[in-house]
Amino acid sequence: MRLPDFEAWAMFAAVVEHRSFTDAAKALSVSKATVSKAVTRLEEHLDTSLFNRTSRRLALTESGKRLADHAHRILAEGQAAEEAARDETAELSGVVRLGAPMTFGLLRVAPLVAQFTKEHPLVDVDLHLSDAQIDIVEMGLDATIRIADMPDSSLRARRLADVTMHVIASPAYLDARGRPQHPSDLGSHDCLCYSNVAAPDVWRFSGPGQQNVVVQVRSRITVNSGEAMLPALRIGVGIARLPDFIIGDALAKGEVEEILIDWRPAPFGLHLVTPPSRLRPARVEALLDYLTKHHGC
Repeated sequence: MRLPDFEAWAMFAAVVEHRSFTDAAKALSVSKATVSKAVTRLEEHLDTSLFNRTSRRLALTESGKRLADHAHRILAEGQAAEEAARDETAELSGVVRLGAPMTFGLLRVAPLVAQFTKEHPLVDVDLHLSDAQIDIVEMGLDATIRIADMPDSSLRARRLADVTMHVIASPAYLDARGRPQHPSDLGSHDCLCYSNVAAPDVWRFSGPGQQNVVVQVRSRITVNSGEAMLPALRIGVGIARLPDFIIGDALAKGEVEEILIDWRPAPFGLHLVTPPSRLRPARVEALLDYLTKHHGC
């Protein structure tokens, strides 16, 4: 039986993570030639190309994309196994790479990361904030927070809470255009839509008697950041559907007013998502437990 070339798989995973042979070599404290030879050796063994290489660009081939997840798991499980073998009383150290949505990350995650790193001075956190759907394996993230309905996938998702959605508008807009009493009334109104969903202008509601209503709205502004809707919302451009962590302050100050109280948009799940492997370094597990305990949404 021929053993897998674990070193080559690990170096391939490092190149995918760092998007560069040079940067992968630096991260692994080996020469670029060593990394290049290992990847070439793996390609020859698999009889397929893993990267398309040019002088300016490095991109995964289709085979490379399919195998990158396996490579990442091999590397992650090896690192986790080594950490598990160390003295459990040793102080946590190393880097944790964490992703989060932009606004939720700024308001809720960044303060927790700051406190966690203060409590664990040898742990560094690389926090990536983006509202785009990212591939956490390709990005080399240890975990990411997502506010969404999670499709079936090989990723592991821990549901932390529901994120309540509100339908709101400024009092000035509602005084001028009227207050919708039923979701179907939204068809005659201007709306502000969030683009990082499958159908930004299709809004779903659940109401009295377990009624479900689907409405197609007219979007005046479509944007990939919920927080970016606030200026237009405050000056009365239209009606928006936003989570409480974005509009809580505006509601409390009376800058916006909630409508359709009896008709709730379905809540989104707040998930902590990790790669498929069950093995994680102790520093990663510690941060995930900290976020689970203190997430607050």
